[in-house]
Amino acid sequence: MTDVAANLARVRAELDAACREAGRDPASVGLVAVGKRHGIDRLQAALDAGQIDLGENYAQELRDKAAAITAPVRWHFIGRVQSNKARYVAPVAWRVHALEEVHHAEALVARAPAGIDALVAVHTGDEQSKGGVAPSQVVARVRELVQVPGLRVRGLMTLPPHTDDPEDAAPFFAEVADLLQRLRADGHEVDELSMGMSHDFRVAVRHGATWVRIGTAIFGERPTA
Repeated sequence: MTDVAANLARVRAELDAACREAGRDPASVGLVAVGKRHGIDRLQAALDAGQIDLGENYAQELRDKAAAITAPVRWHFIGRVQSNKARYVAPVAWRVHALEEVHHAEALVARAPAGIDALVAVHTGDEQSKGGVAPSQVVARVRELVQVPGLRVRGLMTLPPHTDDPEDAAPFFAEVADLLQRLRADGHEVDELSMGMSHDFRVAVRHGATWVRIGTAIFGERPTA
């Protein structure tokens, strides 16, 4: 799995360069290596290369991989939360990146005695198939979510529409960064922004991302089945 190690080294170098170009400390941006549909061997290769943060989109896949990997991992669940899948996510997720609803939060914390650290998904663009809270509703939704005992809202997450030009994502990243500032002004202690993937993470870093979620550039194209 030398390709995974080499890819990871290249992505880290590019991420460091993006941070420096943006006038930011590279230590301020975490890298989540997204293993969606990739086998345990490829994830293990990333861990062997020093990667600690791994992300998964599907609850059962997160459950199965967390059970199979014995090395220390900080698991990030980056898919949409479903109440009936909370039992798979809550026991192992170090971060939940796409929380939307109060009843989802309640389902998670009910299965996590130590509580849950989560980011609230923001719907950017006009793609109806994607989830997330409408930007105009984010402040109100966070006010509701912080009332759930055991839930710790750490910030925001977004997945803007994919286009060939990464710069097209810039307005969406800027919008979510502005929402984070509005939450702070509303009295919330939030400091995390999960935004940016393989093709646009450099733009996301420029707009304040503290987590970038990168899969293909590290693990290669996802298996189709």
